[in-house]
Amino acid sequence: MTLQMNTGAVRRFAKAMKFGAWLQSIPNKVTPVAFRLVQIGSAYWQSRALFVAVRLDVATVLGVGNLSTVELAGRVGANGDALGRLMRLLAAMGIFEETAPMVFSNNKLSRCLCSDNPRSIRAMILMHNSEAMSRPWCEQLEAGIRSGTPPFQLSHGEDLFDYLDHHADFDQLFSEAMDSVEALAGDGFATDLDWGRFDRIIDVGGSRGTKALTILKRHPKLSALIVDRPQVVDEATRYWANHHTEGVERLHFQAGDLLEAIPAAAGPKDIYLLSAVLHGFDDNTCVRAIQKLREAIGNSGARAAILEMVVQETGTDIASASFDMQMFVGCRGRERTTTEWKSVVQASGMALEEVVRLRSLGSILVLRSG
Repeated sequence: MTLQMNTGAVRRFAKAMKFGAWLQSIPNKVTPVAFRLVQIGSAYWQSRALFVAVRLDVATVLGVGNLSTVELAGRVGANGDALGRLMRLLAAMGIFEETAPMVFSNNKLSRCLCSDNPRSIRAMILMHNSEAMSRPWCEQLEAGIRSGTPPFQLSHGEDLFDYLDHHADFDQLFSEAMDSVEALAGDGFATDLDWGRFDRIIDVGGSRGTKALTILKRHPKLSALIVDRPQVVDEATRYWANHHTEGVERLHFQAGDLLEAIPAAAGPKDIYLLSAVLHGFDDNTCVRAIQKLREAIGNSGARAAILEMVVQETGTDIASASFDMQMFVGCRGRERTTTEWKSVVQASGMALEEVVRLRSLGSILVLRSG
């Protein structure tokens, strides 16, 4: 029996995404070629402008009001003229609104940068534009393309996950960014799969457990076991001690390593959740990880829900292609097509039972023991 929910809504979402991809292609068709190439070549101006505005926490300071750049500069500790020019660029990009000459307010986009917004993606912007993540793009991309070595490793002398282990501030920012993925991708993962058929989610690599918590709030009988690195588990335990919310009492934490051993399933009412974990691995490591998952499932009848982006076989959209490049730059992982996912799942000895489509950028691959 299928675990797919909301089939009609998912189909409508897919059509809307295709229409959006078509709209994105219009500038290439109507803009003079040379000017369009210059636009693309200087796009980092826009990303850096956004990063600085987020660093200054402009959106939070603006709140629900209107402020002149002089007032705003005084509150964030910036030069009024320089900040005004920055804000004018961002408003021209559709981030913030210029309500009068050099007077700005938040709009739909900029409100998602407010630190007090539950759907804020502020941490994601800070993480992707941090020195640690931007240096590989700026310094080592060509060398990485020539050699096939991830530019992050070329810049820092180690891979991303080893780097996280001994850079506590960046590790915390990374975890906060991962917690904001729901705001980026929507909550289709919680609504478009029938989680009600299970009793326990074992969320491997689940950070603070916010994704599992979103599911738990919709299913009162569910509990969740979050499995992650020891330092992540410690931070999550401290966080929830000071941030009580509905369902958090059904979250439990345990240190573990997917490539070593993870908690065993208790029965067919358990389902493992791996959200944006396997795309961080090369194919061989991905196979090894799924084999460890198979060992944990054993003969219990439990399933695994692999929440990942599934890239089109041809004509890939810009979002998928961009995330795939980020995976190359940051680690040895990749975004995969359905064919590529089937290959690694088959090599691991598990079976792909179903691909549950979501109203988001990702899909859920449901695996069972082969």
